[in-house]
Amino acid sequence: MSRQFIRVAGVGMLGVSIVLLNGCAAFRGSTSDVDVTSGKSPVERADYNYSDMRNITQKVVNEMVSSPFLNDQATPPIMMIAGVQNRTSAYVDTKNLTDQMRTLLFRTGKAQFINEARREDLLKEQGYQAANATPETQVSVGRQLGAKFMVSGSLVEMETKSGRQVRVSKQVLKYYKLTIEVTDLESGLLAWTTEEEFARQESQPLIGW
Repeated sequence: MSRQFIRVAGVGMLGVSIVLLNGCAAFRGSTSDVDVTSGKSPVERADYNYSDMRNITQKVVNEMVSSPFLNDQATPPIMMIAGVQNRTSAYVDTKNLTDQMRTLLFRTGKAQFINEARREDLLKEQGYQAANATPETQVSVGRQLGAKFMVSGSLVEMETKSGRQVRVSKQVLKYYKLTIEVTDLESGLLAWTTEEEFARQESQPLIGW
């Protein structure tokens, strides 16, 4: 075997190795920080995501804070969160959505909230204090405040896909609507309501890698 052939073969193997190494590097995982307050998601999908949650909850809170319903109250009304129904085709943490809404409203100082998720813990602690705490540090039983309004709602989704025909990509359009209601617990009347909606189209290549 000639030296020239060995030299050419060696260069060829080196080139193949470089290509393979670069190819492997292209498939390596990576991580990067994302600014969740920007209101934009780096994932180009039509599905509901965290940026949607931030945007629609902020819009709902802004509308409620500027409404006569809140501004005409003599004192910040006491509310309770009953939850938002997930009527989409995917798992959505609606508890996270209502938690975000409650936090934003609470920060405005225009609403107060019952901690309904911790009622059992509150009663347990009150019972413990009644039996074991000194009289001067015991909290009074039966002094909790009742809510005046109940916050509830629903998140719905509608999806439209492109029809069957010759194309290089599949189009998916998803529409979402969040409805929030505030109900007077004494009268059962609807005190305030709003809707926030958005739609997003996704293009999925039928052939790719």
